[in-house]
Amino acid sequence: MAQTQTPSKSRTVPGVVTSARMDKTITVSIVRKVPHPLYRKYVKRITKLHAHDEDNSCRENDQVLIEECRPLSRTKSWRLVKILERGSQ
Repeated sequence: MAQTQTPSKSRTVPGVVTSARMDKTITVSIVRKVPHPLYRKYVKRITKLHAHDEDNSCRENDQVLIEECRPLSRTKSWRLVKILERGSQ
């Protein structure tokens, strides 16, 4: 039987580049709002992820879209998909 390949359902998340000083690596901050367990007020939670930027095309404050991939190093398991909006410097 012939196997058909389905498109990968990789997890993609938008974020803001907080650091682009490393070679081929960017640090992306992901902001999510969760309700406080007792007071039910929404609180910001920030997750910092390292992502692979093959062309070193990102700058700080860029809005980017990253997707999950196989581990590329000890801390890097995300890949840059595209730059959504250029940030001001």
